[in-house]
Amino acid sequence: MSEQAEAASGQPEPGQVESGQVESRQVESGQAEFRQAEFRQAVSGQQALRDLAADAYVYGYPLVSDLTMAEASTHQGLGPLEPAPFNEFSHATQLADGDTHFVFATHDTMYSIAQVDLSGGPFLLHVPDTGGAYYVLQCIDAWTNNFAYLGRRATGTAEDDWLIVPPGWSGGGLGGVRGVREVIDAPTSVVTVVVRNACDGPDDLPRVLALQRQFTLTATDPETHRTGLPAPDPDVPEELLFFERLRVWMADFPPSAPDRAYQDRFQPLGLLEEGPSPYTAGDPALVQALTEGLERGRARVEEAIRAAPDGGRPPGAWQMNPHLYDYSLDHFGVGTIDSPEWRMTDREESYLVRAVAARVGLWGNHGYEAVYGFTFQDAEGEQLSGAKSYVLRFEQPPPVESFWSLTTYDIPDCRLVDNSAGRCSIGDRTPGLVHGDDGSLTIHIRKDRPADPAEAANWLPAPEGDFRSVIRLYTPGQAVLDGRYEMPAIQVLRR
Repeated sequence: MSEQAEAASGQPEPGQVESGQVESRQVESGQAEFRQAEFRQAVSGQQALRDLAADAYVYGYPLVSDLTMAEASTHQGLGPLEPAPFNEFSHATQLADGDTHFVFATHDTMYSIAQVDLSGGPFLLHVPDTGGAYYVLQCIDAWTNNFAYLGRRATGTAEDDWLIVPPGWSGGGLGGVRGVREVIDAPTSVVTVVVRNACDGPDDLPRVLALQRQFTLTATDPETHRTGLPAPDPDVPEELLFFERLRVWMADFPPSAPDRAYQDRFQPLGLLEEGPSPYTAGDPALVQALTEGLERGRARVEEAIRAAPDGGRPPGAWQMNPHLYDYSLDHFGVGTIDSPEWRMTDREESYLVRAVAARVGLWGNHGYEAVYGFTFQDAEGEQLSGAKSYVLRFEQPPPVESFWSLTTYDIPDCRLVDNSAGRCSIGDRTPGLVHGDDGSLTIHIRKDRPADPAEAANWLPAPEGDFRSVIRLYTPGQAVLDGRYEMPAIQVLRR
């Protein structure tokens, strides 16, 4: 066939066929690589969004936990405390005992709690003269920062009036209110006030009940104050409710300026959106990132709780952390200690510590006010159990300026132990304790009352099954705060 005929036939030459196939394969390969790159970018973006959601959970958990508990205290009550409306105290009216259905109830102090809404203006806080008896009044903002303390350690026990003012208050001075000792600047417009009054047992109860009635809150402006929290959108699905609460409450209760700068990074999650909720009909990719991020953030907090702070303790060692509440970096009001010893140095690290504190001890005190320690084990590393008898020997009493007490709680409910003696705790205020000739004190921890009178005087009842022991040190000494003091381990009694 001639060249002209081949050309006229329209058939490509062999070399042209091979070249076209190569070009086609190159195009297909390039498209596949592009699609893979898009996929990798999408996966990377989804992972970044999920990680950001986990960070937001850790950052926002204290706010959501605090205000959820505040709502519960005004509607359902908290343990032995009846519900009370905003700006009124609810008081415990009896000492906690084995019938108290509340975790880690304390048997040595009586609680009073108020949720205070300052959106309408300041409140006058009156505290009575306790005659030298221990009490602490603690002010906590919506982000769980302890921003003020009143009481024996911080301000004394005389009768006083204080003025709690909202953020940005411009009333000047004491706002024309006479007889006020000092202004307490609140970082958020809703705060929690927790009062702990020491009670030395049933015979001391009338004194404490009379004192409780004298802790009062009075609005300086007669106008009606808001009596509730801003509500999340009811159409948001349950799995996104945490982030909806965080979005709404972050806007209403802004944190300090450094924290606001940190939370700006949560814009891609919809947490800075104002107005209608972005979660009622959220983008599927965002919903997935939020739900997975929540689980990851929750796991991060739980892992931090389980981590041993000192890298490994001997069997039976007590766990206590005087610096669990050192995450407060911006607000140091009346009664707080503003020094490097009581401030974390890494702000981002403080968010995880703050979440841990909210998870294991919401509304707890700074270590300079009180330190709590606990153990599940005896000196041999075995789980504490009512099937055995134990002794805890103090060569010297725990170093405290106020008082100390030891309590047992059953597992897993963490309830006080019901017992015939009506003794749920023992400490330096317990009448009739028997000390050794050398000044030592041996506490007997067991299910049944000891037959020996001296041992019975020092008896702390244990439950039938497994339990944990908790020691509370009120106004602890410096040896506790700097770690030099070590609690003795609980020993198995062998006869």
